[in-house]
Amino acid sequence: MAASRFLYLPGDRLSTAELSAARLDGDVVEVGDGYMPADAVETAALRAGSLGGILLDLYAATHLSAVWVHGGIDEPPSRHSVQRAVPRRVTAVHDRRIIVRDTPLAAGDVESIGGALVTTPTRTLADLCRVDDIAHRAAAEEFARRAPGLAARTHGWLSGQGKLPHKRRALALLADLATRAPGQEDVTR
Repeated sequence: MAASRFLYLPGDRLSTAELSAARLDGDVVEVGDGYMPADAVETAALRAGSLGGILLDLYAATHLSAVWVHGGIDEPPSRHSVQRAVPRRVTAVHDRRIIVRDTPLAAGDVESIGGALVTTPTRTLADLCRVDDIAHRAAAEEFARRAPGLAARTHGWLSGQGKLPHKRRALALLADLATRAPGQEDVTR
């Protein structure tokens, strides 16, 4: 993974102690699992790159982690969601910082951002809408608000997918989100 010169991961160029001291001095701020210069602009590439130590070129960020990388929400989740992005099975990962889904992602459902794999905006919104909890719904609503037209595109994409758990619920939520956007039409017609 190509690291950004604006991203500092603990133990890479600086130790955790050095980064903590720089943070206390106001020289760097936290971004995900890393740090960036306090005067730098936080980008999707920096957010994604900060997950490099978790993704390990084997996984893609999904769900709340992916929506954070895409800028759909402002704060990273307390535990990152990752899913296998390679065809072969991966040895079980025991890391309390992550939630692992072992089903492999299709190549078309992931993109590389900042050297890290992340589910596409369409796949991310579809995944958020398939989870029935307040945090995922709020993130889906905010992402759809920040990305006009994404809910309608995601509804069309999800409609064309095969059987998926909670697909019907997701399609209903996506239709609702698409009609909330200014100038959007009903996608269920």
